[in-house]
Amino acid sequence: MASFIKMNALLSFILVLVGFLAALLPESASGQNCGCPSNLCCSQYGYCGLGDPYCGTGCRQGPCYGSSPSQGSSVADIVSQGFFDGIINQADNSCEGKGFYSRNSFLGAANSYSQFGTSGSQDVNKREIAAFFAHVTHETGHFCYINEIDGSTRNYCDSTNTQYPCVPGKAYFGRGPLQLSWNYNYGPAGNSIGFDGLGAPETVANDPLVSFKTGLWFWMNNCHSLITSGQGFGATIRAINGAIECNGGNSQAVNARVGYYTSYCNQFGVSPGDNLYC
Repeated sequence: MASFIKMNALLSFILVLVGFLAALLPESASGQNCGCPSNLCCSQYGYCGLGDPYCGTGCRQGPCYGSSPSQGSSVADIVSQGFFDGIINQADNSCEGKGFYSRNSFLGAANSYSQFGTSGSQDVNKREIAAFFAHVTHETGHFCYINEIDGSTRNYCDSTNTQYPCVPGKAYFGRGPLQLSWNYNYGPAGNSIGFDGLGAPETVANDPLVSFKTGLWFWMNNCHSLITSGQGFGATIRAINGAIECNGGNSQAVNARVGYYTSYCNQFGVSPGDNLYC
């Protein structure tokens, strides 16, 4: 009888302890299956809520802001083969970009830019990737073009730039996914990536890995911080082609870029945010 009483007392203590520990969990916790609403974070232990315990280190999904990207949100996860094909399949089979641009080349280039699509919350990362591909879609006509239309008639040589002087006989018209242009872009891009940007700008149109790297090089130097700091998609339009398109310069082009961006955000399950137009 004494042993039975002791056993009951032990079980009662365990139940009280379990209840006490459960009470320590934040009130907004709900299960361990990560079926959280989009405005809540899923913690590393599988609970839904807001604040450091949920959105900090180890956050799995939602508006995370911890040091580690949430599971399932790598660049490769977001830029699936289906997503990539959904863009390039809209280009005619006769396009020069067919057989040149590929998801594998993009991912290979992205490996050289570890902060691309990874340095913010899951929502910010998705917006950045959506923004990049929105501009790429517009610049290349759904990956149809490698070279700028009628680019051979445009030299884009800034002779006043003595740091990156133009090489005689070489043209610096738009090439690649973001249509890299001008000697003052080809020069530093080549130095950073490892090709002769001034002496062999055509490399951008001949090597798909280099081509995607030039797009990401330009993006990381001119657009990445605009998205991660919350300035919105419109700021990236201004950074890429604002002098020509913004302030009423070419509203049709701006609307097209915004249309692609919002479409890709919808595909990624994230709101496009504010400040869409430049």
